[in-house]
Amino acid sequence: MKPVVLLVEDNERNRKLVRTVLEFRGYEIVELEDGEHTVETAKKCKPVVVLMDIELPKVSGIEAIGMLRADPETAHIPVVAVTASVTPNERDRVVAAGFNAYISKPIDVMSFGDQVDKLAGRVTSTP
Repeated sequence: MKPVVLLVEDNERNRKLVRTVLEFRGYEIVELEDGEHTVETAKKCKPVVVLMDIELPKVSGIEAIGMLRADPETAHIPVVAVTASVTPNERDRVVAAGFNAYISKPIDVMSFGDQVDKLAGRVTSTP
Protein backbone atom coordinates (compact mmCIF):
# COMPACT_ATOMS: atom_id res chain seq x y z
CA MET A 1 0.00 0.00 0.00
CA LYS A 2 1.39 3.37 -1.01
CA PRO A 3 1.74 6.15 1.57
CA VAL A 4 -0.84 8.87 1.02
CA VAL A 5 -0.16 12.58 0.70
CA LEU A 6 -3.13 14.92 1.03
CA LEU A 7 -2.59 17.89 -1.28
CA VAL A 8 -4.77 20.95 -0.62
CA GLU A 9 -4.13 23.36 -3.49
CA ASP A 10 -6.47 25.43 -5.64
CA ASN A 11 -4.15 25.80 -8.65
CA GLU A 12 -4.35 22.88 -11.10
CA ARG A 13 -0.84 23.45 -12.46
CA ASN A 14 0.64 23.32 -8.98
CA ARG A 15 -1.36 20.18 -8.17
CA LYS A 16 -0.16 18.50 -11.36
CA LEU A 17 3.50 19.30 -10.61
CA VAL A 18 3.29 18.00 -7.04
CA ARG A 19 1.34 14.93 -8.18
CA THR A 20 3.94 14.12 -10.85
CA VAL A 21 6.93 14.47 -8.50
CA LEU A 22 5.37 12.53 -5.63
CA GLU A 23 3.72 9.76 -7.64
CA PHE A 24 7.14 9.08 -9.17
CA ARG A 25 8.44 8.64 -5.60
CA GLY A 26 5.72 6.11 -4.78
CA TYR A 27 3.08 8.21 -3.06
CA GLU A 28 -0.65 8.14 -3.64
CA ILE A 29 -1.98 11.70 -3.93
CA VAL A 30 -5.42 12.72 -2.67
CA GLU A 31 -6.33 16.21 -3.85
CA LEU A 32 -8.59 18.98 -2.58
CA GLU A 33 -9.05 22.41 -4.16
CA ASP A 34 -9.91 24.20 -0.91
CA GLY A 35 -9.59 23.71 2.81
CA GLU A 36 -13.27 23.09 3.47
CA HIS A 37 -13.15 19.28 3.64
CA THR A 38 -9.58 18.82 4.85
CA VAL A 39 -10.41 17.20 8.19
CA GLU A 40 -12.91 14.65 6.92
CA THR A 41 -10.69 13.80 3.95
CA ALA A 42 -7.67 13.36 6.23
CA LYS A 43 -9.69 11.05 8.48
CA LYS A 44 -10.66 8.91 5.47
CA CYS A 45 -7.34 8.71 3.61
CA LYS A 46 -4.98 8.80 6.63
CA PRO A 47 -2.14 10.75 4.96
CA VAL A 48 1.46 10.56 6.08
CA VAL A 49 1.69 14.29 5.38
CA VAL A 50 -0.59 17.14 4.29
CA LEU A 51 0.72 19.70 1.80
CA MET A 52 -1.44 22.82 1.97
CA ASP A 53 -1.53 26.19 0.30
CA ILE A 54 -2.34 29.12 2.58
CA GLU A 55 -4.49 31.17 0.21
CA LEU A 56 -7.43 28.88 -0.57
CA PRO A 57 -11.06 29.51 -1.50
CA LYS A 58 -13.80 28.94 1.11
CA VAL A 59 -11.53 27.88 4.01
CA SER A 60 -7.93 29.16 4.11
CA GLY A 61 -4.95 27.00 4.95
CA ILE A 62 -4.63 28.82 8.28
CA GLU A 63 -8.24 27.97 9.17
CA ALA A 64 -7.86 24.39 7.91
CA ILE A 65 -4.77 23.64 9.99
CA GLY A 66 -6.60 24.94 13.05
CA MET A 67 -9.34 22.39 12.40
CA LEU A 68 -6.80 19.60 11.78
CA ARG A 69 -4.95 20.39 15.02
CA ALA A 70 -8.21 20.58 17.00
CA ASP A 71 -9.29 17.05 16.00
CA PRO A 72 -7.58 14.21 17.92
CA GLU A 73 -7.69 11.95 14.83
CA THR A 74 -5.73 14.42 12.68
CA ALA A 75 -3.75 16.50 15.18
CA HIS A 76 -0.59 14.36 14.79
CA ILE A 77 -0.35 14.55 10.97
CA PRO A 78 2.58 16.64 9.70
CA VAL A 79 1.24 19.63 7.76
CA VAL A 80 3.41 21.64 5.40
CA ALA A 81 2.55 25.11 4.14
CA VAL A 82 3.32 25.27 0.42
CA THR A 83 2.85 28.89 -0.56
CA ALA A 84 4.21 31.73 -2.65
CA SER A 85 4.00 34.13 0.31
CA VAL A 86 7.55 34.30 1.63
CA THR A 87 7.57 37.46 3.71
CA PRO A 88 8.88 37.22 7.29
CA ASN A 89 5.40 38.11 8.59
CA GLU A 90 3.86 35.27 6.58
CA ARG A 91 6.44 32.80 7.89
CA ASP A 92 5.68 33.87 11.45
CA ARG A 93 1.96 33.42 10.81
CA VAL A 94 2.53 29.93 9.37
CA VAL A 95 4.64 28.84 12.35
CA ALA A 96 2.16 30.31 14.82
CA ALA A 97 -0.71 28.48 13.10
CA GLY A 98 0.94 25.12 13.76
CA PHE A 99 2.47 24.08 10.44
CA ASN A 100 5.40 21.67 10.75
CA ALA A 101 7.31 23.17 7.83
CA TYR A 102 7.19 25.75 5.07
CA ILE A 103 8.02 25.19 1.39
CA SER A 104 7.96 28.18 -0.92
CA LYS A 105 6.54 28.19 -4.43
CA PRO A 106 7.57 27.61 -7.04
CA ILE A 107 8.77 24.30 -5.61
CA ASP A 108 12.28 23.09 -6.38
CA VAL A 109 11.56 19.74 -8.04
CA MET A 110 15.11 18.54 -7.29
CA SER A 111 14.68 18.78 -3.51
CA PHE A 112 10.89 18.67 -3.06
CA GLY A 113 10.58 14.87 -2.96
CA ASP A 114 13.32 14.58 -0.33
CA GLN A 115 11.62 17.27 1.78
CA VAL A 116 8.31 15.39 1.66
CA ASP A 117 10.04 12.04 2.40
CA LYS A 118 11.66 13.55 5.49
CA LEU A 119 8.36 14.99 6.77
CA ALA A 120 6.57 11.72 6.03
CA GLY A 121 9.20 9.79 7.98
CA ARG A 122 10.45 7.92 4.92
CA VAL A 123 14.14 7.11 4.63
CA THR A 124 15.67 8.25 1.39
CA SER A 125 18.81 6.73 -0.02
CA THR A 126 21.38 8.86 -1.73
CA PRO A 127 23.76 7.22 -4.21
